[in-house]
Amino acid sequence: MVVLLGLAAAVLYGGGDFLGGMATRRVHVLTVLTMVETAAVIVAVAVAVLSGGPASLPGLAWGFSAGAVGGLGLIVFYAGLAAGPMSVVAPVSGLVATVLPVAVALAGGEHPGAGVYAGALLCLVAIVLASAAPGTDRKTSGTVARAIGYGTASGIAFGLFFLLIRNAGESGEVWPVAAGRIGELAVVLAAAAVLRPGLRNGLRGGITGGVPLAAVSAGVIDVIANLCYVAATRTGSFGLAVVLASLYPGVTVLLARVVLGERLRWIQRVGLGLAAFGVILVTI
Repeated sequence: MVVLLGLAAAVLYGGGDFLGGMATRRVHVLTVLTMVETAAVIVAVAVAVLSGGPASLPGLAWGFSAGAVGGLGLIVFYAGLAAGPMSVVAPVSGLVATVLPVAVALAGGEHPGAGVYAGALLCLVAIVLASAAPGTDRKTSGTVARAIGYGTASGIAFGLFFLLIRNAGESGEVWPVAAGRIGELAVVLAAAAVLRPGLRNGLRGGITGGVPLAAVSAGVIDVIANLCYVAATRTGSFGLAVVLASLYPGVTVLLARVVLGERLRWIQRVGLGLAAFGVILVTI
């Protein structure tokens, strides 16, 4: 079950990122994130209320903390994409976000079999390869060193999110996720308030009908992804759940290929192939 839930989380995270990325082509990222997180909060709270489950204070606190850290990670990540080569920022962020919680899982006493170790290692390599994008001109996108810094910082934030939301999930699945979305919205709104003039200048052609639809869809999908991830950590190995959920960059790449007709580089094809093989290893 942990494999199915982890993969479901990866597919949904990747789909949400794709929709959010499409929206940010026309509107400032914080404007998009505000719409995404608002929709996510509404859906998550509604699901939590309808589920009728208990809302424990520790679970809510862990969830809110996870959301606040995750929100900061999103802002840093997108700032890095603007300031440094995407081919450096995305892989570094994805790798750090995976290695940090996996290291905590191993330190905590998780000891999977050799096949799981091999499959997880292949998945880690796949995350880097599938996230690779063509290099860009340093004169216009910043230095590699800055890109590594942005990638590392956002990766640490995402890794902490995985850890904190796992802790929140020990008190339940739905209310901690709702608290997490509230935490993310709070951070995004705070950043938007500080950068209000930049947001007005960042609108490229105005907010068209397709942008809110993509943003709202991304928020709803991301909530379901969070629920799948938390459920995965409750039904099996935490380290395995993190590795599988972190395959989301490959899903985004595939959607870009299918929907937008973007060409896959050979290194991305290799990464997707390794991901498939790694998933097979961890399931046998």
